[in-house]
Amino acid sequence: MKFRELFETWERSAEERRTPNAYAVRLPMHDAAKLATLAEMFPGRSEQDIITDLLCTALDAIEAIFPYVQGSRIVSEDEHGDPIYEDVGLTPRFQSLTRKHLQTLRTEPDEE
Repeated sequence: MKFRELFETWERSAEERRTPNAYAVRLPMHDAAKLATLAEMFPGRSEQDIITDLLCTALDAIEAIFPYVQGSRIVSEDEHGDPIYEDVGLTPRFQSLTRKHLQTLRTEPDEE
């Protein structure tokens, strides 16, 4: 999710399923002031919602900047018939570990 999409989501106040886990954070004062400002600017969003959305957006951005590292195995061809090599960088490991942790979270009982 890009930050522009994030603001559009806040304006629509969309809701999605959340993990039963709670994560506590202590913000620097200046960031806490910015958080309070966003909550005031978007009254339909709680500070917790805004933190969640910002974190989700930041995690997507981090995944997007992992560099592609070309492996030796051809996994596909592009529209011109040129080989596409496997990515042996951080992206595949990140995605694999994310799937593993997502499966674990999905099997945990909801506390709602």
